Amino acid sequence: MKILNNLFIISIIFLMVSCSKDDKVSIVKEKNIEAQMIEAFEEGYEELENGDVLFAAKKFNEAELLYPQSEWAPKAALMAAYAYYSQDYYYDAEYELNRFLKVYPNEKNVPYAHYLLGMVYYEKIVDEKKDLRPLVMAEEKFKFIEKNYPNTDFALDSSYKLDLINDYLASKEMYIGVHYMKKKKWIAAINRFKNVVNNYDETSFIDEALHRLVELHYKLGLIEESQKYASLLGYNYQSSQWYSKSYKIFNENYKSKLEIKKEKEGIFQKFKKLLY
Repeated sequence: MKILNNLFIISIIFLMVSCSKDDKVSIVKEKNIEAQMIEAFEEGYEELENGDVLFAAKKFNEAELLYPQSEWAPKAALMAAYAYYSQDYYYDAEYELNRFLKVYPNEKNVPYAHYLLGMVYYEKIVDEKKDLRPLVMAEEKFKFIEKNYPNTDFALDSSYKLDLINDYLASKEMYIGVHYMKKKKWIAAINRFKNVVNNYDETSFIDEALHRLVELHYKLGLIEESQKYASLLGYNYQSSQWYSKSYKIFNENYKSKLEIKKEKEGIFQKFKKLLY
């Protein structure tokens, strides 16, 4: 019986030692993984500095996969997205940023991820006259940042980008409006110019849009409506070239200061030729 007790005690000690060794191996292994992850991250950063963004993004992804529970993992994911963005790989950057926001919704750099995604959409605007999708998506994202992160630098720059986007959208409306004018589709053109006046009144196209409304309503015989827009144009943009053009619609003999100046210069040039 004593021998059996001794064998039982020896077995327990052996199991305890075995477990202790397994735990130690696990800890060492974890440290090795973390070291590998940091090494991959640093290698990615170095390659990013050297301009090899594709390899850099690959190393950042590798770092994230090596130790996804680490605090370095979301940083690596975000750096992969930035690497793609920095060299205009916008579709890859968009994928990485959407993945980041899905996997790490509570990470402290989420505001930056939203902002960078907005910039990706903004940079994908090639021709607002043909494809509005990137422009509209950028607008939505920058408005989201303004609303949810109002006291950040990202919100400040988003506000600036929204002003530029509004100029793009107003430009689109003006382009279509002028196209309809050429096709003599007067009502369709009026609706486009009204949209600029009603929704993009702080853009650089507002005075031209008002002039077009003066011009079109006058052409259709809607004189009072035409005068209404002319008054609005004159009150707010009297120094604009478009106001001079609108004024000329009602006063055929009207000459702007610029036209008078050009006439005087022309007369002076003719006079000089007579002398020499």
